[in-house]
Amino acid sequence: MLPPGSPPGEGRTLVKAAAVVADILKREGVQFLIGYPVNPILEAAAEADIRTIIVRQERTGLHMADAVSRVTSGERIGVFAMQHGPGAENSFGGVAQAYGDSVPIVVLPAGYPRRLLNIPPNFSSFLNYQHVTKWAEQVILPESVPDAMRRAFTQVRNGRPRPVLVELPADLLREEVPDGWTYTPAPRLRTAPDPRDVTEVAAALVAAERPVIYAGQGVHYARAWKQLRELAELLEAPVTTSLQGKSAFPETHPLSLGSGGRSISKPLHHFLANADLIFGIGCSFSTTNYGVAMPKGKRIVHATLDPADINKDLRAELALVGDAALTLDALLAEVSDRLKGGPRGRAAAVIQEIKQLKSEWLAQWMPRLTAESKPLSPYRVLWDLMHSVDVANTIITHDAGSPRDQISPFWEPVAPLTYIGWGKTTQLGYGLGLAMGAKLAQPDKLCINVWGDAAIGFTGMDFETAVRERIPILSVLLNNFSMAIELKVMKVATEKYRSTDISGNYADFAKALGGWGERVTEPGQIAPAIKRAIEQTREGTPALLEFITEKAVDFSIY
Repeated sequence: MLPPGSPPGEGRTLVKAAAVVADILKREGVQFLIGYPVNPILEAAAEADIRTIIVRQERTGLHMADAVSRVTSGERIGVFAMQHGPGAENSFGGVAQAYGDSVPIVVLPAGYPRRLLNIPPNFSSFLNYQHVTKWAEQVILPESVPDAMRRAFTQVRNGRPRPVLVELPADLLREEVPDGWTYTPAPRLRTAPDPRDVTEVAAALVAAERPVIYAGQGVHYARAWKQLRELAELLEAPVTTSLQGKSAFPETHPLSLGSGGRSISKPLHHFLANADLIFGIGCSFSTTNYGVAMPKGKRIVHATLDPADINKDLRAELALVGDAALTLDALLAEVSDRLKGGPRGRAAAVIQEIKQLKSEWLAQWMPRLTAESKPLSPYRVLWDLMHSVDVANTIITHDAGSPRDQISPFWEPVAPLTYIGWGKTTQLGYGLGLAMGAKLAQPDKLCINVWGDAAIGFTGMDFETAVRERIPILSVLLNNFSMAIELKVMKVATEKYRSTDISGNYADFAKALGGWGERVTEPGQIAPAIKRAIEQTREGTPALLEFITEKAVDFSIY
């Protein structure tokens, strides 16, 4: 293996295709290759000093790669490699999740030997993954490997973030690539909107009496947090985010309305209902049951990287296509010019309105957030969690269902990329891998996943991966011994067959896998247990806290 950056051809004549792939990954800045055997790229990566991390099930590994890309704004790309056949089949859900949530990852499945490629019933990643990737390629010649990898990384670093896939047949990976191959790391390019459109949008924003800014994760990928804040303060406009965009705007800011998921705050509901213009930046405005529903009949101004999203779910009166940072830079200049460089003095009234509504909303929820009940209120658990950690230095994510809807309105991130929100699709068990990947990418942060007893059934065995790979996350499990969110729709099945009942002692499970586990049943022990668990993570041990909670189905829904 040549050292990274060495001109191919020096000191050797031929190198196996798997080693070429590993060399290219190294040049692209890949530090972790997550995967499941057997794929020759895994061994080649280890030989190239890329840390190989082996998971217990493929989907979790893809979730880890997903988080590496998310918490670095796509500057470091998560990569996953798996075997052909069952490995590629098992991985589909993880790639589909990344596609739905617009996450840039590189997926490297081995393929069947070329004499068996695309012959039924052999599973073809190239054919079957095309609807959940933005680029899929099947390589059949060793000399084509560098070009295929260049195309993949160029696609994953540019345009709308989404997975790319390169299928490399197992026999090809063991063949030699002719001398003379070259590779230059893919560029990361940005596009800016048409200046004429910027002028129109700036005029509409300034003319609006009650504008609301809706920020998506495009702000994260563009690292446009400063510009978003400046525009909000200049327009004196309240800001909300999608779940994916959560933490793009500090939720302790007086203009923050919180995030928009299935459950939302009272200020957010009120301001959206009374807005005369909603400005979406870095978002898709995709319709989902797990995101905030935009009120009908509102003026929509849509700024996004992908023109395919414009007029897809909502009619946009005006639109801008381009990178969120470049878009906001252009708008700031235009808006500032129209406002003569400063706001108009209406911020105090807007801030007071937000403050009053938030106070009313929290007063309504405080009995649940501070409840002394047994079994525990999940809201009390999450409230104590938020007040036990250093929020600015914590990365937290949720799982699907109740944990998402319970935590998202109340958790107030103050720093970018400290909340991994998701919800375009809702595969259970996603949060564990996200927390593990976040810890790999940001080892100095406390990384937490919040999940339920249903979710742990899908990916719980990969807590052992956290132990084995020395990834000290904090896993917060809300155990109500039930699929509580399904009770209303499965009454007969529950009464006749107890179909929604589930069970387990997950604290003992965590200990059996080599981690630290504690079961908590007393309200007064919530905060002390959290502190004990955090200390364990500081010492390098993954920790799981199991809280025995009520079957809560109350959410902040309007």
